[in-house]
Amino acid sequence: MEPTRIGAVMTDDVVTADYGTPFKDVVRLLREHRVSGLPVTDEDDKVIGVVSETDLMQRQAVLSEPRSRLGTWVHQLRRGARKNSARLRARTAGGVMSAPAVTVPAEATVREAARLMTLHGIERLPVVDEEDRLVGIVTRRDLLQVFVRTDEEIRQAVRSEVLVDALRLGPNTVDVDVYDGVVTLTGQLEHRSDATMAVALARRLDGVVDVVDHLTYRFDDRHAQPAGPAAHGEADDWSHNL
Repeated sequence: MEPTRIGAVMTDDVVTADYGTPFKDVVRLLREHRVSGLPVTDEDDKVIGVVSETDLMQRQAVLSEPRSRLGTWVHQLRRGARKNSARLRARTAGGVMSAPAVTVPAEATVREAARLMTLHGIERLPVVDEEDRLVGIVTRRDLLQVFVRTDEEIRQAVRSEVLVDALRLGPNTVDVDVYDGVVTLTGQLEHRSDATMAVALARRLDGVVDVVDHLTYRFDDRHAQPAGPAAHGEADDWSHNL
């Protein structure tokens, strides 16, 4: 069972800018291609930064401030933000871009990319190959594609990929209910390890928002002793790292 990789959902026709691309040309590229940001690359196609609409708007907002308020900006800049001052005066993509760029490998999973976007508060990630060269770009909208799966598609995936393929069980060994991407597993399995694995693998499926664990087991094989049909609640913490 393989999670969706970034290479499968990214856009490989990427609009880019060079370090020396003039400010107005960057604006034109964003408008013509209807994108909100683009990577800035060097002569080896390696990503050195990203220019977004936010970067451009911040620059223009400050330059359009009345002179009465510019004194405040100057005071703030003198307190250690000289780098920002240079960006505000920049005339090229290299001067206004955010750097270093946050990138993601094409072999990374959708979930890994989503965590990166959330951590850095960004809406797009340049995708790079093994040599850190640009091969595509992925946006939040691209990542959300995996959550478009219907509840029925998710239910069938749990039965076929988790119960049958991974655990070698019958597709109807436990009840699988899915509502708005939330999977509920109910029933009894032979071993605790099977129950734990079922929950962990279901969480990894594309489109799954969460898993509610109502599974029980007959034997606690962690200690190789009978445990009785006691409910065990949520899967062990280690399962979240699978």
